[in-house]
Amino acid sequence: MESAPVLLESKSSPINLLNEMHQLRLLGHLCDVTVSVEYQGVRAEFVAHKAVLAATSKFFKEVFLNEKAVDGPRSNVFLNEVQVADFASFLEFVYTAKVEVEEDRVQRMLEIAEKLKCLDLSETCFQLKKQMLESVLLELQNFSESQNSEEESAAHPNVLPESRAVAEAGQDPPDCPVARPSHGASPEVPAPKSKEK
Repeated sequence: MESAPVLLESKSSPINLLNEMHQLRLLGHLCDVTVSVEYQGVRAEFVAHKAVLAATSKFFKEVFLNEKAVDGPRSNVFLNEVQVADFASFLEFVYTAKVEVEEDRVQRMLEIAEKLKCLDLSETCFQLKKQMLESVLLELQNFSESQNSEEESAAHPNVLPESRAVAEAGQDPPDCPVARPSHGASPEVPAPKSKEK
């Protein structure tokens, strides 16, 4: 009698795999590609693994699948018009699935994601830009609402001058006698309320 199959699935394996690949890259072990990046005279070289780059970037996948056998174990790829810091952040993202960048670099990271056809980074940048935009819109809405409430409270005494005058007329000034109608109040001015002691 055969038993039913069961699923063995590791939640930590993908993270462990990424961490191990990242450590191998940082140490330069088993790297089989050198990416040379140059932007406005600033140049740097990065070693990486073809399999990781190809799995995360359609640009690199096309490059590696179409390259002819070269005369060495390591391939070279040249990227122009990509800033060194941006490519370093790109590499960190593809090897760790996260990277910390300044807010003003998010747009540049989106551009490099599109240039290198990295869908995960592109989606991450879009989500972050959306959150940033929603945050700005919320701040603007709160600011607008606080401005409106300040304007209303500042304008409130001027909006209803009659009710203010009536309220003041209902109170007797200490040194000034007030003439009151003895029978029947006029419809425009309500009869003053009696004060309870």
